[in-house]
Amino acid sequence: MALLKVKFDLKKRVKLAQGLWLMYWFAVMAGVLVFSMGLFFKIELRKRSEIMDNNESHFVPNLLITMGLLACGVNVLGGKICYDSLDPTKFAKWKSVLKSFLIACFIFNVLLFITALLCFSLRLALQFTLAEGLKNSMKFYKDTDTPGRCFMKKTLDMMQMEFRCCGNNNYRDWFEIQWVSNRYLDFSAKEVKDRINSNVDGQYLMDGVPFSCCNPNSPRPCIQYQVTNNTAHYSYDHYTEELNIWKWGCRDALVSYYGGLMNTIGALVLLVTALEVGVMVGLQYVNTSLATLVNPEDPESESEGWLLEKSVKETFTEILGKMKAVGKSNQVEEGGAEQPAATTS
Repeated sequence: MALLKVKFDLKKRVKLAQGLWLMYWFAVMAGVLVFSMGLFFKIELRKRSEIMDNNESHFVPNLLITMGLLACGVNVLGGKICYDSLDPTKFAKWKSVLKSFLIACFIFNVLLFITALLCFSLRLALQFTLAEGLKNSMKFYKDTDTPGRCFMKKTLDMMQMEFRCCGNNNYRDWFEIQWVSNRYLDFSAKEVKDRINSNVDGQYLMDGVPFSCCNPNSPRPCIQYQVTNNTAHYSYDHYTEELNIWKWGCRDALVSYYGGLMNTIGALVLLVTALEVGVMVGLQYVNTSLATLVNPEDPESESEGWLLEKSVKETFTEILGKMKAVGKSNQVEEGGAEQPAATTS
C-alpha cells in the first residue's frame, strides 16, 4: 500500500514541476545564506582566536560553509531536473539517476539537521574553551614587549570595552595576576618592593583593573586602583556602592554573544532543512507521477504519485533486509578468498 498516494493529470504535474522549480531556486538562496552564516561566524571566531584555548570551535562554521556549498549544488541540480520534467524527452536522461539523487538528498537533509543540532550544542564547548583561553590570555596582558604576545593587551582591552565586561569570571580575576609590566615598575619604591616580597611568586599584585574595565556611564571618575580600599577614596564603600567598573565576566559575555548567534543560526538552518525536505518530497512526487503514466506515450494521461511505494514499516523492513543481504555477501566473499589461500599452503 503506497503512502500518501495522490492522483495527477497533466495540469497538476505541470503545476507541481513549475512550483518545485521555483522552490528549488529559493533553496539555492537558502544555501547561500547557510554559507554566509558559516563564513560570518568563522570571521567572528577568528577575531578573538587568541583568547580561544583550541581550534575545535571552528568545526561548526566550517561545517556550515560546506553544507551551504553542497546545498547550492544539490538544489541547482534539483531545479534542472524539475525543469526537464516538463519535457519527456529531456526527462528520460534523468530516470536512471533520479532514485540515487533522492537518496543523496535524504542523506544531505539528515546531515543538515545534525548541523543545526551542533549549532545549538556549541555553547557548552565555548564555555570550556573561553574559560581556559581567557585565563591564559590575561597572564600575557603585561607582555607588550614580548614577540607573539605584544598584541594581547590591545585584544583584551578592545574586548572588555566592546562587551562591557571585566576579567574572566569577574573583575576580581585581575587581582590574582600581575598585569603591569616590570618595565613600568619602580623597583626602588617601597610599595613595589613590599608587594613583590609579599607574593610567593614574586609578582606585583594589586586590587586594581585595566582602564578598559571602567564604565563610562558612571557619573563618578573611574576607580580602577585600590578598588577594595574604602579609605583611599572619599565617600566610597565597595561592598555597598555600585562600582563604576564592569562586573560582568568576559567569559559569560562572550558565551552569551556567541551562544545567541549560534541559536539564531541553528534556527535558520532548521528552517532551511524544512525547505529541503519539502523540495525532496515534491521531487519524489514528480518522479513517481511520471513513472506511473497510464499511457507512457501520452503525456496527458493520468498517473499516481506517492511518497513511499510501501508503508513505513514495510519500507524499513525491506531496507534492513537489503543491508543484511549485503553483509552476508561480503562474508561469503571473504570466506571464498581465505579458502584458496589455505589450499595453497
